[in-house]
Amino acid sequence: MALDTLKSALPDYAKDLKLNLGSVIGNSELPQQQLWGTVLACAIASRSPRVLSELEPEAKANLSAEAYTAAKSAAAIMAMNNVYYRTRHLLSDPEYNNLRAGLRMNVIGNPGVDKTDFELWSLAVSAINGCGMCLDSHEQVLRKAGVDRETVQEAFKIASVLQAVGATLDAESVLAENS
Repeated sequence: MALDTLKSALPDYAKDLKLNLGSVIGNSELPQQQLWGTVLACAIASRSPRVLSELEPEAKANLSAEAYTAAKSAAAIMAMNNVYYRTRHLLSDPEYNNLRAGLRMNVIGNPGVDKTDFELWSLAVSAINGCGMCLDSHEQVLRKAGVDRETVQEAFKIASVLQAVGATLDAESVLAENS
C-alpha cells in the first residue's frame, strides 16, 4: 500500500508525520471520492515527485475517470488562481481588486463532478499554496452547500500532512545525494 511505503520512507525524526499520514488518509471519514480526490490534488500541489508517484495509482484506482480528471483540474486551476489572487491580496494598492482577472477558469463552473467535491479539492490545494482569498472563497461555498467544518478541516489536514511528507522526503533525497 502506498501509505505504508511513504511511512516507511520517512526518517525517524518525522515520526509524527508517519502517524498523521496514517490517520488523515487511512482513518478518514470522507467518502472515497472526496478523500482520494483531495489526496490526488494535494499530491500534485505538493510538487513532490515521490508523494505523487506513490499516491497517484491508489487515487486512480479509487476514483472514476471523471473524478480523477477533475482532481487534477483542481490542482491545475488552483496553481494559477492561488498565485493570482494571493498576489492581488498582498499588493497594498486596492485598485488591483477593481481590475478584471481576464484568466480562463471554465473548469470551476463545470468540473465534471459534484461541485462540492471540486470545491473541497480546490480548498485543499489553496491551503498548500497559501492563498487566503481562495481559502475563504472555497470555504464559504462549501459551508453554503451544507458541508460541515469537520469535513473542511479534513481536507486541509490532508493538505498539511501531504505537504510536510513531500517536503521531508524531498529534503532527505537531496541530503542523501550530498552524503
